[in-house]
Order: sequence, then structure tokens, then C-alpha cells
Amino acid sequence: MTIASKDIKIFSGTANPELAREITDYLGVPLGDMEVRRFKDGEIDLRIRETVRGAKVFVIQPTCSSANENLMELLVIIDALRRASATEIAAVVPYYGYARKDRKTQPREPITAKLVANLITAAGADRVLTMDLHAGQIQGFFDIPVDNLRALPILAEYFNQKGLKDPVVVSPDVGGVGRARELAQRLHCPLAIVDKRRPRPNVAEVMHIIGDVSGKKAIIIDDIIDTGGTIIEVVQALRAEGATEVFACCTHPVFSSPAIKGLEDADLSEVVVTNTIPIPPEKRTKNTVVLSVASIFGEAIRRIFEELSVSILFD
Repeated sequence: MTIASKDIKIFSGTANPELAREITDYLGVPLGDMEVRRFKDGEIDLRIRETVRGAKVFVIQPTCSSANENLMELLVIIDALRRASATEIAAVVPYYGYARKDRKTQPREPITAKLVANLITAAGADRVLTMDLHAGQIQGFFDIPVDNLRALPILAEYFNQKGLKDPVVVSPDVGGVGRARELAQRLHCPLAIVDKRRPRPNVAEVMHIIGDVSGKKAIIIDDIIDTGGTIIEVVQALRAEGATEVFACCTHPVFSSPAIKGLEDADLSEVVVTNTIPIPPEKRTKNTVVLSVASIFGEAIRRIFEELSVSILFD
């Protein structure tokens, strides 16, 4: 897919340059020339080495670990582009950090997802392009357009091509039922739901499984795998209920410690993730499968640039 590159510019921060290159390759446009540096005290400095005056600019920068560094870098890039007279600036944030702090659950807690939205808008972004927000209502935290893309079509295509016999899609919690139901519909298979509780952050306890998984190949789907605690607990419960094989898939592989050891020790055939977050070699398990979302982001960018519908990608 190639678009006319005269009035479009695409820049990448340092968080995920590999994905940015895949996106520009898909679109057939060059990656913008920009140098990002750090002063000795850690402060961010950058220089945009080409004109952006009058251009529609897309900045690709997930706010993954280190979230604070990558978020600040995104804000500095947006500010530089605004001061350089870009006509329109779109923040392409494949993984939106702090999304799990979308509401208060205890007194005197921050709503950090809203704060991040305020910062991105104040820096000068005119639009946000992201994927599988942890909470859909975060779109309403912005007063600028937000396109929340979905990785589910890519995940569904992967499992369809595997041709699993007697699959069942498993939602690891009630909140993810919508996502799991759509995957089950695309795979033409039944759905099971895990009833769990969280006694404290990053700790999950499975209460029971709603649905039949006995003798079936289970596919657990979630938006994020962080420490892996939820997935590991669900795998054990599925095996105890008679599942013959278990797969896990998600959009965002955060993979915080001790996720890697836990996922390697778990009885999982594959852990299927996307590249919204870069995975260094030391964070890849022997059964990790990484799918690229570059074509989805590339097509969305093309449609935004040409003022076409983005939602049609998922109809």
C-alpha cells in the first residue's frame, strides 16, 4: 500500500522503532528524520531534521516501559512539531500506558489515564490513534478525536489458520467477555468465562469456570499480559477441568517480572501476542508467537490522511 508522501510525515520515538519502520514500509513513505538525545541528567532533547510546515504528522510512540520516559518523550516530540508549524499532529500510541488507572477504586487515588489524556492534548496533539484500550471509556477522556483500533482480527486469523480441533475461547474475567465472544464467533466455537477475584493488584484467584472446556483446546484471550498471574491461574483451572491443550493470546505483552518464568513453567502450547510493545530476546519464551499490527496501523493512518472511514476496517 503506497500513498502520496508530499503532505504526510511519520516520525518515531525510541519506544518501538521496529513497528514504526514496518508501518512506513506498508505505506511506502520514508520514516521522518529526527534525532532524540538524552542530556547527562536524563532530560530529553531532540531535533527534527526536516521541515514539517503544512504537513499532517503522525508520531509513533507507545507509552510502554519505561512508561514515564516514553510518555515524556512523546510530549516533547509533539511540542516540537507544533512549534515547527505542522498542520495536524496525530499521536499514534499503540499501547496506552496508565490505562488501568481509569477510575478511582479507593479514596484519594488519581485517575492517571485522564491525566495522560490531558497531557497529550495540552502538548498539541490533534488526534490519537491507539489499540485495544484497557478501558473503552478512556476515549471520552479526550476532547480530540480518538481511534481505538483492535488486534482481534489478526489474532482470529492466526487461530483460524491453525485449524484447531474442538477449540473453546476463554475470557479470563467477566470484563473481557465481549472480546472473547467476538473471537469465539470468528472461530465458530463456544465460549467459557472464568469467575475470578483480585484480592490485591496483580494477584488473581480463580473461583470457577462457566462453560464446558473438557476435551477441548482452550484459547485464553486478554488485552494485556503483565505479570502473567491471571493467565497462569486460568491455565491451571482449565487443565483441572479437562482442557486438552491451552493457548494464551493478548494484544499488549507488558511481561513484567516474573511473567517470563511463570509463562515458561505454565502448561501453555503458545503465547500469542502482538508487537504494540517491543519484546527483547530476554522476555521471549520458547513458545512466544509475535504477530505484527503494522498493517492495521498503516491502513488506519492512510485512511485518516485521506479523510476516509477508519471504523470500516472492523465492520
